[in-house]
Amino acid sequence: MSAETRAKNGTTAQKEIMMITKSRITSSIILTLLFTATVVGANAALEQWGIVAVGFGLYAPAGVFFAGIAFTLRDALHESGGRFWVFGAIAIGGIISWTIEPVFALASATAFTLSELIDFAIYTPLRKRNWLMAVTLSNTGGLIADSALFLWLAFGSLDYMDGQVVGKAYMTALVVIPLYLYRRLR
Repeated sequence: MSAETRAKNGTTAQKEIMMITKSRITSSIILTLLFTATVVGANAALEQWGIVAVGFGLYAPAGVFFAGIAFTLRDALHESGGRFWVFGAIAIGGIISWTIEPVFALASATAFTLSELIDFAIYTPLRKRNWLMAVTLSNTGGLIADSALFLWLAFGSLDYMDGQVVGKAYMTALVVIPLYLYRRLR
């Protein structure tokens, strides 16, 4: 292979790497915005509607529906940008939520941070072997820890724990099942 061919191939490879990097940054920005919107949406919903029915005679803070979606978005952001992006999105969501209700914002940011650490411990080692299992187990662990810590910090009790878990599980399934089917068909 001539020096000219090697240089040309090197330039092509560099361009491909730059395209992949730009694509990942773009994806990370979009996912950060979506994740941040779910954090803010959860706190705004709780401030606006308070405690709501989630089925089976259970009740939970209204933000539960946004928080359930947030776990899968967090996994996608983790995949695209890494932990730095996730913790940045949690911080941004917490800061914006502070303008809605400081107690909920602090409880939410703290709970999301803990659940991200749990998610990291579960999702990261499993994601390449079995994506569905990684998402399911990490979301389950994260939603239980997030629910308990959020409820304790925001309300000083775990009275709505069952409703929190059920509501977040609904929303997680609503997002994960179509993503799983998409990945299978692709």
